[in-house]
Amino acid sequence: MSSTQLLVGFHAVTARLRHGPETIREVYVDATRRDRRMTSLVEQLQAAGRRVHPVAVERLDGMAKGGRHQGVLATAEAVALAHDLDEVLDELDGTPAFLLILDGVTDPHNLGACLRTADGAGAHAVAAPRDRAAGLNATVQRVACGAADTVPYITVTNLARTLRSLKERDVWVVGTDDQAIDTLYDVDATRPIAWVLGAEGEGMRRLTRETCDQLVRIPMQGAVESLNVSVASAVCLYETVRQRTSRR
Repeated sequence: MSSTQLLVGFHAVTARLRHGPETIREVYVDATRRDRRMTSLVEQLQAAGRRVHPVAVERLDGMAKGGRHQGVLATAEAVALAHDLDEVLDELDGTPAFLLILDGVTDPHNLGACLRTADGAGAHAVAAPRDRAAGLNATVQRVACGAADTVPYITVTNLARTLRSLKERDVWVVGTDDQAIDTLYDVDATRPIAWVLGAEGEGMRRLTRETCDQLVRIPMQGAVESLNVSVASAVCLYETVRQRTSRR
């Protein structure tokens, strides 16, 4: 029997409607909201044969359990994505690996933004240590704007061991460190690569840092010393996109 997940907000429901409408089971909308955005979504859902239930906003509040539902949420079958990094790598069929590793990112807003960026950049997966990571809750799914359904988010028991396993499979592991000599522009991102970013403030843990093949920094030209982890992820991931696109 497949598990059920809750999709909260317009972005999460719209993304599932676009990528897997058959997995949507029931949709609940604010019965008092009749603006163009809601009307359009309801029409699309009904055209896809999905059942839409107008309900009181209080019921939505209770179902969302504190999440910002924007007047719409849905129950749906959980989408089956890769369960581990070996599975991800095995399915690449010659394409250079492109991974994002997050060490200690526990804020769901940051994780959601990182997943959204990973999807946009075409990363194959996002991974994090199980004991130092945010889960895929409703906040993450809302901020990710559907990327939680398209990018595998894999939690691992031992991050350093996972990084060593990636290196054994010829994936170049690059960690970001404000004190590094090299910059991200010194990285050959056309090769199989895993970008490793730590939580804002703390950065990567010592063992994570020591396991990386290369440490780089993002050049900062102003008074601010560092970027938010989701912004730093975007800078690194899109440097990979730039390099791989320019060499085609």
